[in-house]
Order: sequence, then structure tokens, then C-alpha cells
Amino acid sequence: MEYDAVIIGAGMSGLAAGIRLAMFDKRVVVLERHYVWGGLNSFYQFKGRQLDVGLHAMTNYVPRGAKGKPLTRLLKQLRLRHEQLDLHEQSFSLISFPSAKLRFDNDFENLRGEVRRAFPREIDGFDALTREIVAFNELDLDAPQISAREVVRRHIRESLLEDMLFCPLMFYGSAREHDMDWDQFVVMFKSIYMEGFARPQAGVRHVLSLLTNRYRELGGELRLRAGVKRILTRENEAVGVELQSGEIIEADHVLSSAGLVETNKLVNGERGIGVPSMSGHRPEADATGKLSFTETISVLDAPPKTDATIIFFSNRDRFEYRCPDKLCDVDSGVICMPQNFKLPKPIDPLVRITNIANYAKWTALERGDGSSEVLIPSEWKVSGIRSQVSGNGKAIPETRYPIPDTSKTDTYTQAKQNFYEHSVAAVTPAHLPDFRSNVQLVDMFTPRTITHFTGHEGGAVYGSPRKSRTGETGIKGLTIMGTDQGFLGIIGAALSGISMANRWVLKESTASEPIA
Repeated sequence: MEYDAVIIGAGMSGLAAGIRLAMFDKRVVVLERHYVWGGLNSFYQFKGRQLDVGLHAMTNYVPRGAKGKPLTRLLKQLRLRHEQLDLHEQSFSLISFPSAKLRFDNDFENLRGEVRRAFPREIDGFDALTREIVAFNELDLDAPQISAREVVRRHIRESLLEDMLFCPLMFYGSAREHDMDWDQFVVMFKSIYMEGFARPQAGVRHVLSLLTNRYRELGGELRLRAGVKRILTRENEAVGVELQSGEIIEADHVLSSAGLVETNKLVNGERGIGVPSMSGHRPEADATGKLSFTETISVLDAPPKTDATIIFFSNRDRFEYRCPDKLCDVDSGVICMPQNFKLPKPIDPLVRITNIANYAKWTALERGDGSSEVLIPSEWKVSGIRSQVSGNGKAIPETRYPIPDTSKTDTYTQAKQNFYEHSVAAVTPAHLPDFRSNVQLVDMFTPRTITHFTGHEGGAVYGSPRKSRTGETGIKGLTIMGTDQGFLGIIGAALSGISMANRWVLKESTASEPIA
């Protein structure tokens, strides 16, 4: 069967693009290599519990009826109602560094007040930066790349405030080490600080169910465990795909959310196709993103004594956002407690801790044939004194530490166990009350987990530092969408799929299309 469009990947951008095309009676199929849809924002069952992966919060929250905002435009494009998303706002979030803390919520004036309190000499510069952000047109797909650090430093003189403002934005969307592109900084600043966080009662499953149901109602086809082996071209034009099974699917358009480097290889193997980037270079090895993550999920029998929804932390005043030299950098990260959203019904308390990780070092570890589960703290053994530094600098004696029951060759499981302990110790009690005695269940993913389930080269959650803002690849009928098109977050990814479907398949102008 020939389709008007084949979409690679059933993440947010793929599902949104599929809905948009199906609304106009296009014959469209979404192909997903995994057995469940969602991409980087999905869900799974572990020991009888449904757990989210990827989603900490939906950014870009605005109340119903807000005009000209990304969420409002998304709902309009997909013909969904605001209440269908079942969004509930955060309580508040924290940026926690050794020398200062900033609290923010979905009212931007509260963040401004926090900056005035903690950095009184910087408030005029912060206001000037805010004005420049509001005035910038992040929808200009042809805008030159500019360093966000350079722009911010024109207004903010104190490096601590600079790093504190960058910390949440980088953890929630930057594919570049140390810096961000200015347009992406603007996108994330508006998404997180000026709009805000929210979450459905049922988490990411609710959003995905809403999108998949809408897509299927419109006649769209969704195929799971249908990995793409290669993208077929004829005379520099995409004509379809070949699946891993050998099946050929013909199509007039191919929209790929697989990533810039990954799509490049699907066309012509390791040699690639020379997909253009904003800098005009070929996306070869240096285009693979260097930023990957580990995340631990601790399910508790009682919540930690904090009302914060999300804590962005650094144990150093000089924030380092880069691939670490070791397996994992536990001295900065994100702590998420979804039970602290303003939910109408209580949910099981849990703590999710996300840290930057080194993909190459994780993939070099040997994995045994047995389970790679992480032991909960009550299963750890106590042996002598193992020094651990608390928030006030004092050593805590006789702490429990994990001794996993694995073969000596299973260095992967041992590393997971070790870094779970270190990750938790790095945030308690400096940023969060100690919750280890309440842990009932633990799971953890690493960069190799990300690559296994998503196919992302290098376990790069935010894709390549090079983006194809217009979606163009140099091959007619082949379009990049999603993270490597440059739109960020759940709302941003969905808007990327919509915008690229409009621009290249439906041939609608996207001059007014918002990004998240």
C-alpha cells in the first residue's frame, strides 16, 4: 500500500504529525520500533507498578483561554480541548546551589521577586534580559546561531545567577555542553519560567492515550515493533522505507523523528546523506550528541518532607553541564516528586533523580545474564564505617551500602547499584530530606537503556547539537522533526510534528506556528 506520508517514531512529534495529516484525510502510517508508543516520554510496568519515563512535567502551562501561547496553539491545531489534557499545576520548584536558592512557580513575578531577594544588584539586568527574551522572535527559522551565554552576560554580571538561570533550561533541553543556542534558551525560558509546569493526574500515559486515540479516530495507522531499516530514495527523493522485517512501504513523504544523525544513517548507511545543519556542515561523528543521563526512580511508602515539585540542583556554585569523565556526575541534576503537583487524588510517592552520564563508559561495562535490578536500601548490608558527607560537612558513620548478588563479571549491574547509592547521597540532606528508610522499590535507566529503546546514537536524549530548524535534509520528501528540528519538551515536540506536517506535506505557511 502506498501512503501520503510515513512517519518514523511514535513519540510526541510523530503522533502529533500523524493527527494533523489524518485530519486532512491523508493516508498516513506511524512506525515505532518499540512495543509501546511515546518515544522518550513513555511508560512501563515494573513489579506491578506503572512508571513514567521521561516526563517530569509538561512545560508551557497556561490556563484555558490564554491567547497566542504554544499550548493554546497546539490544542487548536489538533482540535483538542484544554480540559482533555487534565493538567494540574506545580506547587513550586527550586533551583538549589550551595550559596543561593531560587524558588519559582507558574507566576513569573514570583521568580523576579526571588532574583531581587537573592541578587538585589542584578534585578535591573534580569529585567533587561527578560525584555530581550520577550522581544526575540524564536519562530524565525532562519535566525543565525548565537551563544546564549554571550547574550545573558550582557545583562547578568554575577556568574552564580547566570548558572542558576541556565541550570533548569539546560537539564530540560540543551544538546550543547556548557552553553545553549540563544533561540533555544528563549524557548526554554518562556516554557519554564514565564509559563510553567503542570502534569496530568495519570502522568504521561494520559497524554499518550489522548493522542493515540485521536490519531486512530481519524483513521491513522500505528504500527509497533516496526523498526525502519533504511529510507528509500530515488534520484534524490524519498520514496518510502524498508522495515527491519524486509517489508517495503512506499510513500510520497517521509517525516523522521529518529534524529539528525540517525536519519542520516537510515538513508545511506554509515556514509550518510549530508543532512544540512544550521552551520552548513555534514552531520558526521561530531554531530552525535554528548549529553546522556541516568535516572533513578525510588518508590516510597511515605513522601519526603518537602512540598517542592522539582528541584534543579548543583553541589558546586560553578555549574557544569557537560559529559562527565566518569560514569555519572552526581553533583548536579534534577529531583522530581510528582506527588507534589496539585493533583485531585493522591498518587504513590516517589523520588526521581536525573544525572548527566557518560555513554561510552556505561556501554563499555559487561552485563551478566541475570537480573540488573537495583537493591533497595533496606537490602543493603552494613559493614564498618563508610564515610559520607552530610549537608553540614560532617561525616555520617556506618552508612548502609549495596553489595549486589551478581557475578563478578556483571560490572554493569554493580555500577548501577553503586551510582544509585551515590546519587541519593549527593542530594540528601543538602537538597532533600533523607528518604532512604522509606524506599520500597527502585528502578534505574542508563544511557545504554536509552539507546536500546529509542535508537538514539550516544544515548543522546536531546539529540544532536546541530539542528535542522526548517526540517530540510537535502532530499526531497524527507523531513526532520522533533528534537533535532529544534523544538523542545513535550509541547515543543508535538508542535514540531505539526509544523513540519503543515510546511512540507500540507504546504501551509508556518510563519505563525509557535514553538514550545
